[in-house]
Amino acid sequence: MFVADGIDEPREISSMPGVYQHSMDSLRKAAVEAVTAGVGGLMLFGVPKPEDKDAAGSGASDPDGILNRGLRALVQEVGGSTVVMADTCLDEFTDHGHCGVLSPDGAVDNDATLDRYIDMALAQAETGADLLGTSGMMDGQVAAVRAGLDAAGHIDTGILAYAAKYASAFYGPFREAVGSSLQGDRRTYQQDPANRREAVRELDLDLAEGADIVMVKPAMSYLDILREVADRSTVPVAAYQISGEYAMITAAAQNGWIDRRGAIVESLTGIRRAGADIVLTYWATEAAHWLS
Repeated sequence: MFVADGIDEPREISSMPGVYQHSMDSLRKAAVEAVTAGVGGLMLFGVPKPEDKDAAGSGASDPDGILNRGLRALVQEVGGSTVVMADTCLDEFTDHGHCGVLSPDGAVDNDATLDRYIDMALAQAETGADLLGTSGMMDGQVAAVRAGLDAAGHIDTGILAYAAKYASAFYGPFREAVGSSLQGDRRTYQQDPANRREAVRELDLDLAEGADIVMVKPAMSYLDILREVADRSTVPVAAYQISGEYAMITAAAQNGWIDRRGAIVESLTGIRRAGADIVLTYWATEAAHWLS
C-alpha cells in the first residue's frame, strides 16, 4: 500500500489501474477492508512531497514523515489484527532516488547508508510496526538494523530481509507509484538477473545476520531462485509479485486477451508452488475475498 503526503483523496496510479496512492483517511479504510477480507499483512510505502526530499533521505527517519505517520495510522486502525510491515529503504525520500546516501564521487556509500537505515528502523519501530522490510540491498543491512533495534530495546521488532532483489526491468510502474527521483539504475547494488549463485550467498548472509523472514523479488521471472531459496532457508520465505507483473496482467485483461481472475490466481499459485510461504501482491484484498 502507498500513502502520499499532501493529498485529500486517493489518487490512482496510471500504470497500475486499481492501485492508489492513499490519503491518510483512505489508507485506514483500505486497511480495514483488507483485514476484513483476511489479508495477513500490510506492507506500507511512503510518498513524500518532492520538496521534502534531500540527499540523505531525512524524511525517512522523521517521526512526522509521511511513512511513519502512515505506519502509526495502520497500527492504530488494524494493529493486532494483521501484521504491519514497513519499507525500510531510503529511495522514496532521496532527491537522487537511490537507496542510499552518495559519496562525493556519486557512488552509493554502503557503510554510511547503514547508519541511515538504523535511524530509519528505529523511527519505524517507534510507530509500532511489526516487521521492517530491509529492501535497500546494502551489504550488512540486516546485521546493522538488528543491532540498532536491540540496543534500543526493540527486540520483538522483526526483519523481513530482501535477500534476493534483482535489478529488474519490471519495476517501472512502482517508480511512478512512489514518485521516484531516480535517474539511471541500481545495478551496482541490486543483483544481476543472470546471476543465480549470488542469491544463495545473499540468503546465507541475511540468515547469519538475523533475518526473521527472507524475500525474493521479483517473483515471476525468478521462480527458480524462489525454489532454491525455499529449499535452503531456515526461516519463512516471501516473494513479491511486483508492479510490472501486476501491470502486464491488468493490461492484457483490459484488452480482453486473457481471463483476469484466472490469470491472477494462476500467477499466485505459481509463486506459492515455487515455495513462497508469504506472497506480497497488489491483488491481496481481492484475492483474499476469492479464496474465502
